[in-house]
Amino acid sequence: MSDSIAYTQVSSWIHDFKELTKVRLALSVVFSSIAGYLLGIDTFNIGHFVLLALGGYAMVGASNAFNQIIEKNLDAKMKRTKNRPLPSGSMTTNTAFFIATLLTVIGLSFLFIINPITAMFGAISIFLYVSVYTPLKTITPLSVFVGAFPGAIPFMLGWVAATGSFGIEAGALFMIQFFWQFPHFWALGWWLYDDYKEGGFFMLPTGKRDNGTAIQIILYTIWTLIVSIIPALGVTGDLKLSIVAAVLVFISGLIMLFYAIKLFQKRETKYARQLMLASVFYITLIQIIYVSDKYIRIWF
Repeated sequence: MSDSIAYTQVSSWIHDFKELTKVRLALSVVFSSIAGYLLGIDTFNIGHFVLLALGGYAMVGASNAFNQIIEKNLDAKMKRTKNRPLPSGSMTTNTAFFIATLLTVIGLSFLFIINPITAMFGAISIFLYVSVYTPLKTITPLSVFVGAFPGAIPFMLGWVAATGSFGIEAGALFMIQFFWQFPHFWALGWWLYDDYKEGGFFMLPTGKRDNGTAIQIILYTIWTLIVSIIPALGVTGDLKLSIVAAVLVFISGLIMLFYAIKLFQKRETKYARQLMLASVFYITLIQIIYVSDKYIRIWF
């Protein structure tokens, strides 16, 4: 019986840890960082690769944990978040704070071992997400603009981890994920509008599910498409993209644009959800295309 209880307690703790750190979001960030790392390296370093993966997860996990501590009472008001560890009472605030602090130390230490500039960007990401973006979410729709900065760091962070420097290449990767943030989060904000309203969050640029918001989603989707193929023009230093890869990236972007236009035409929640899913598909696919294109050009 005692073994069964212990197993249940461990399973419950693992579940709460995954919820507190938002495991799926954290893993997607790690994926972006690894993609940037593979784009930037000349020689693969297994030690740096592992440190980046673990440090990246810890960094994002810490940001998410601090975020949930700050928004504990607001999370309790929303259907999709009321069962998180803090509002449900399955984890104390002190425990969550200890985990968040420990993850911050672990994450930044691992990134510092890779190189100091990587740790610096990791620290900036945590600070902006926790101290600026999170408080602004209940005050102004501009929070999405502020949140786009830490949200755009992972892809670029991998390149910085690989090269130890920030240049035009890292800047281009940053801009790709920066512009992508807007259609992604506005689609999410449109889809979960009622739930966000219960929590007092302002996510949409006009504050409403209207034509103004839909038009801005289309415009930022177009900007995302444009910046995603700029490396094919040969103006981004060592970050290159073949014409074939650029065409694939552009076609992938047209899928996202299709759903953005559908949302503008219909203004129905289901199209916002489809756009949000399409945006996740897009950023994941283009990162795979970028990395694949690099190594196909090297090998062939």
